[in-house]
Amino acid sequence: MPSLFASYLRVYEPLAAFDRDRQAYWRRYVEQGRAVAPVEGPGRQRTSVIEALGAGWTRLPDLPEEAYVLEADETLLVCPWNLRIRVAEAALSARDGVPPVLADAFVPPVLAGQAKAVVEDWRSGARVLERGVPRVHEQIATWGVPLRWFVLFDAEERHHVTAPGRRALRFRTDISKARRRSSRALSVLRKSVGDAPITEAVEEAARWLEEFHPRSVVELDYGGLVELLSDETLAADDSPELVAAGLAGLSRGEAEEASTAYDKLVARWRAVQLLERCN
Repeated sequence: MPSLFASYLRVYEPLAAFDRDRQAYWRRYVEQGRAVAPVEGPGRQRTSVIEALGAGWTRLPDLPEEAYVLEADETLLVCPWNLRIRVAEAALSARDGVPPVLADAFVPPVLAGQAKAVVEDWRSGARVLERGVPRVHEQIATWGVPLRWFVLFDAEERHHVTAPGRRALRFRTDISKARRRSSRALSVLRKSVGDAPITEAVEEAARWLEEFHPRSVVELDYGGLVELLSDETLAADDSPELVAAGLAGLSRGEAEEASTAYDKLVARWRAVQLLERCN
């Protein structure tokens, strides 16, 4: 189960990315005022998954389709939650690393079998041929922000709010810009460090972006992490700039400059990750 102290990487797609039935569904969804704000969504998702798995632990329920909604340039974009997939993945992950007796007590084999079938169907070739590429529109990272996510954004795309009762930090950009940035970063990393873990991570992010409509919007939301950081820390956060500086140093062959930026970035987010042990 994801912690509420988490960050989120989301892709909002235009209605044109969906089939006719889904387009009609999402239009009704918005007209009925059912869209959930990102500040409320993580809690709602967590509750839905817990309730689904707690209902006798014998079946995977058909959950309602929910989404975050964004309007940009008079275009409606949606970021579906894919709750049924999240429930199935949560059921399988609950069994990981647990002795069989305990695993069967928490997630009975019949439920695990259903969950595995749902996940495999979601990713199967038959589904791809029938409905297009299976897209998971939201990635979640607990107790930090993966460094590869910062590659996709520029400092000018930052939106920072510290109003009473409403603190937030997010970056939002067109997917075409995010793709170009990931492509440039991947080229630099391949030439400078080769097949290192960071190269593989950026490559994975680049592949994920290719699954979506070319008029989509990509968003990095610090989510619940803002509750762990002071207003001063949020205002001073320059993580995308540090990533850009590190990549620029690598491209010029200035390893020391790149290392300085990387070390500063890692130290900043390690401090946040260590808070998990104090929780």
